[in-house]
Amino acid sequence: MSAETLSAVVGILLSLVFSYIPGLDVWFAGLETKWKQSIMGLSLLVVAAAVFGLSCTSLAANWNIELTCDQPGAQVLITNLIAALVANQSAYKITPESGRVALAKASRG
Repeated sequence: MSAETLSAVVGILLSLVFSYIPGLDVWFAGLETKWKQSIMGLSLLVVAAAVFGLSCTSLAANWNIELTCDQPGAQVLITNLIAALVANQSAYKITPESGRVALAKASRG
């Protein structure tokens, strides 16, 4: 699996987790937009850092992560982070809200 694909998949999964996991979905929906953006952005940064960290271990080869643990690898990681952000926001926009999330957003005002 390429690092780009892995980043995009993780971006989509994070969006789905915050949209559909009971309890987490309502809490997240009740937040102001600036906090939702910050949490999602930081979550994706943590995942990107973890992927880069994996590239420095033998696990990268075992999982076919094609990312090197050096400056060119870090530059590729920035591109991957952008792919994850795009996938994350695209998934968020096209997935339907649960009833719980709609109620949380309505109560937020």
